[in-house]
Amino acid sequence: MTDITVPATRPANPRFSSGPCAKVPGFSLDMLADAPLGRSHRAAVGKAKLKEAIDLTRDILGVPADYRIGIVPGSDTGAVEMAMWTMLGARGVEMLAWESFGEGWVTDAVKQLKLDATVRKADYGKIVDLTEVDFDKDVVFTWNGTTSGVRLPNGDAIPATRAGLTICDATSAAFAMDLPWDKLDVVTFSWQKVLGGEGAHGMLILSPRAVERLESYTPAWPLPKLFRLTSKGKLTEGVFVGETINTPSMLAVEDYLVALKWAKSVGGQKGLIDRATANAQVVWDFCAANPWLQNLAVDAATASTTSVCLKFADARITDGEAFAKAVAKRLEKAGVAYDVGAYRDAPPGLRIWCGSTVETADVAALMPWIKHAFEAEIAALAQAA
Repeated sequence: MTDITVPATRPANPRFSSGPCAKVPGFSLDMLADAPLGRSHRAAVGKAKLKEAIDLTRDILGVPADYRIGIVPGSDTGAVEMAMWTMLGARGVEMLAWESFGEGWVTDAVKQLKLDATVRKADYGKIVDLTEVDFDKDVVFTWNGTTSGVRLPNGDAIPATRAGLTICDATSAAFAMDLPWDKLDVVTFSWQKVLGGEGAHGMLILSPRAVERLESYTPAWPLPKLFRLTSKGKLTEGVFVGETINTPSMLAVEDYLVALKWAKSVGGQKGLIDRATANAQVVWDFCAANPWLQNLAVDAATASTTSVCLKFADARITDGEAFAKAVAKRLEKAGVAYDVGAYRDAPPGLRIWCGSTVETADVAALMPWIKHAFEAEIAALAQAA
């Protein structure tokens, strides 16, 4: 073990967690000084901040003018649940899952809402065959599997003439991947992912078709107050101009505004996509040069550029879970990578967040440390034997 060379360069920022994710480069609490703390979110200053967050989100993501954007409680989970509980049940449903969060939406649809849904699942590292999906039904899916490292390559499989709604959990895709708005009726995400914002707040984006569903359909089940988006058969428009259903954190709103303004400074949506792609490419290139580390994604076309999930492939490893945890522990102890172990329900390995707030130089500096930790653990195995 003493012959293993310690890398000379360290990541300047060792935060590679897949959520909450790294703050914008150069972040400091001083950036939040303009937050209207101690003021009502319903006061003019509070409503102006919330409206600015919605407007900047629309501008950067290129959301069509006739789509509504709302800030909702409960992070991405709250936004997805709100969409499912208010819109599903009007017609047939297909639930698509290729990782743990998609599995969670399946459970809610089948066991909580008790819908007779068609469920299509794929193993970790794969996505379902989209050509088999009936888009004349409502379809619920994740764009990017945060815990599996796979994503939709594009929206080509979704027909423009579909009769059903597409409900897309895009929490680790929005701002880092190109979302085809004409193919998506409901899009949700949370602030703490690609832009490194603070938790507890979600975004709900609705197409005109989704609004029409809300105004024309009443679910068979009771709706909690937090999920109610209509009043007397009409959309509650205030939700989509900053009049939130519950009290938001104005400190978190300010933090989101800081992240949005930083996003514009690096080139907006294109700049953000380019940053994440460059980060992921560093990892992919490292895997190509070191076959003992492989992308969990089976098809390169579906490999995530944000939550890059990896697995170890070496015949000397007899306990994959223990080995992966030991490598992650070494990286954390060295102070070069925090929170990079695979998600608890995923196959053992590493998960490196490569989202847009991460600097490419830090990803590049991390790679030799992964090799160092791998070699140290392999040496420890040999010594134990």
